[in-house]
Amino acid sequence: MSTEALPTALAALVQHARPMRVPAGTVLFHAGQACPGFPIVDEGSVAVSLTAPDGRSLELYRVEPGEVCVVSATCLFAHRVATAQGEARTDTALRLVTPADFEAVCEQDPVLRRYVMGLMAERMADLMALVEAVAFQRLDQRLAALLLAQGPVLARTHQQLADELGTVREIVSRLLRRFEREGWVSLARERVEVRDAAGLQGVCAASNRV
Repeated sequence: MSTEALPTALAALVQHARPMRVPAGTVLFHAGQACPGFPIVDEGSVAVSLTAPDGRSLELYRVEPGEVCVVSATCLFAHRVATAQGEARTDTALRLVTPADFEAVCEQDPVLRRYVMGLMAERMADLMALVEAVAFQRLDQRLAALLLAQGPVLARTHQQLADELGTVREIVSRLLRRFEREGWVSLARERVEVRDAAGLQGVCAASNRV
């Protein structure tokens, strides 16, 4: 995120925020723990997810450069612990605004409050779409939609795809093998290539549920 794109008050804070560079797989905050600060992602990607007691994980959203972490902002505004986990999906560079600095500047600057609330509203709309997909769409439809949205080549393991969809690896592997038999995708180690987008679009358009 370029500091020129930030409200003046937050841009000034970012200049003095603690810079961090972390490798992929680094957990930046845990569910149930206090939020360490407001993250501004410069490079890379942070996945925010919920984890069930049985180990299954559902990715809620990703924080890319120019985006806001709803979990962090909510925790800081409400003085509550984090409700999800944040993990760097790629090597990531970010700057962390301390909770005290974030709270102080939000109290003083209505422009910044409106900016953060606007970004949170956009993210909330994405989360509502995710809830709708989980509740009402078949898993094969959701997998096909994910492949179409992020293809044509995805450098992902079956486990990573399962985490994004909130299911288990075995089911994703079974569906991918079915897609491969149909000629819609080709599979390799940690790689899925979309070969027939129209076939996957047909899956997305199916209306029956399982």
